[in-house]
Parts: sequence; structure tokens; C-alpha cells
Amino acid sequence: MQLVILAAGMGSRFGGLKQMEPMDDYGNFLLDFSVYDAKRAGFDSVVFIIKKDFYQAFKDSIGKRVEKIIKVDYAFQDINDLPAPFKCPEGRVKPWGTAHAIYAAREFIKDDFIIINGDDFYGKDTYKVAFDYLSKLPKGSCGAYANVAFQVANTMTENGSVKRGVVFSDDGVNMSKLIESTVERKDGKILCTPLEGGEPFNVEADHPVSMNLFCFNKDLMDRLVERFPAWLEKNGNELKSEFLIPTVVDELVSEGKASVKLLKTSSVWFGVTYKEDKPAVVASLKKLVEAGEYKEGIY
Repeated sequence: MQLVILAAGMGSRFGGLKQMEPMDDYGNFLLDFSVYDAKRAGFDSVVFIIKKDFYQAFKDSIGKRVEKIIKVDYAFQDINDLPAPFKCPEGRVKPWGTAHAIYAAREFIKDDFIIINGDDFYGKDTYKVAFDYLSKLPKGSCGAYANVAFQVANTMTENGSVKRGVVFSDDGVNMSKLIESTVERKDGKILCTPLEGGEPFNVEADHPVSMNLFCFNKDLMDRLVERFPAWLEKNGNELKSEFLIPTVVDELVSEGKASVKLLKTSSVWFGVTYKEDKPAVVASLKKLVEAGEYKEGIY
């Protein structure tokens, strides 16, 4: 099974390429911990989705480390990578979103896989839960997806708003709705504002949100190839519109073409959205090393 890492973001709110920001005394990034955890859970290859401009720097840093323990491929997210006859509109510089990032890796994804954000720490149990779920599916399964969700209050920062996929479930087992939203604390409450329009709404601190850790069958790639042209027909001339994986998943669930099981984990999420978040992340990683979760230097 494959680990697919979304690492093409520039990290504008962080003030640099946050995926390549050292988080310990050994120069390791959050990506190093993610690959290490996935490898020991059972995943046997990783696909990094990056910008081509950063390929050499990326390969010379994290690439040379993880290539020693796992098979590595590199896919490039390019705003000009569009199906015919579509062309990137003049003036657009923003990437086309997370679903397009996965679409960019279509030649490398050959098996069931999980996706993660390159700037999030999910914890070792999360990868075990995801691997166990996929490994127990019948061979050739289609549309039998899953998501490892976290409590919204545990995924927020005091330094600004964050983007989260707000998860809803009718039965407590399967996802019924996923709303990609800007999430922030306001007037003592947690306010969610849908990115694609709709009325803002409040949720409780323990409400589940998606941190983009999805378990997918290989058939998702066919779904993206099918749906991307229709999305471009509607949104392709906008300079900031994004083809988002939570939106695609929500549509597939609504249409009855996929199910998304909600998986529970004992791991605690943390991540870096803003530069001010880094000290807390560094301290959290250090505590995990001291507790024996990781050896110093990881590798």
C-alpha cells in the first residue's frame, strides 16, 4: 500500500515552505516522522506531490533520508497539467487544489493508498489504524473509503483561522456530509464558514473534522479523471478556485458512489499553520522522543 503526501503548498501563512522546516535538533521535518510512522505501520512506498521547482532541494533534504527505508516517487503539481482542451487562465498562479494534487500523481498510484498533508503530524497509531482498514478490504474494492478524524478543538491554533473538513455522520460510523470550512474561535464559540458558500455554523469542541487523512481505493483516480473536466467547465476561468478532495468525496458520498468509514485513533494531531505554531510542535515532538515513541534522530 502507498502513502501519498500533499507537499506542494508554499505555506504562505507560515512564511515559507513549511514542509521543509526542521522540527528537531537533527534537521528532521514533520514529513520525516510521517514517513517513519507509515513505514512501521506497513506501507511500502511513498509518493511526494511537490512543485517541480523544489524537486532538487526536496530530494537533497528529506528525499535522501527516506529513500533509505522506503520506495519513493515524486509527482509534480503543475497549474498547466489540465485535460484537453482546457488551459490555465492568464493571471492564475494559485495551484488547483488538493484533488488536482492527487490527480497529478495518477501515473504513480498503483494500489490502495492514504493521503496526508505534508505539514501535519498524525501519530503512529493513526497510520496503524489506516493500514489495518485497507489491508482488511477485499482485493479490488472500489469506493470503500475511510477517514481518520480528529476533534476540532485539538486541531486549532491560537494564531489564526484554519481550514478543516467538518465531518457529519448519521449513524456514527459512516460519513454522511463533509463541509470544507474556515474554522476559528469567535465570541467563545467555534465558528465554521463553508469555503464554497453557505451559512456559517457553530460546532462543539469535540466535533470531528477531517485533516485530509483519507484511505482510498485505487478507483479514486478514475473518479478524479472523470470529474476534473466538468469541474473545470464550471470553475476553470476563476483565478482562485480549487478542486478540493473533501468536496469530491462529499459528492461521491451524496451520490451513493462511495462510502467513508470514520476511523478512531488514540494519536494526538498537531501541525504548523503559522510560524508561531512551530515552538509548540518542536516541544511536542521532543516529549514523544523522551517518552520512547521515537529514537533520537528517527532513522
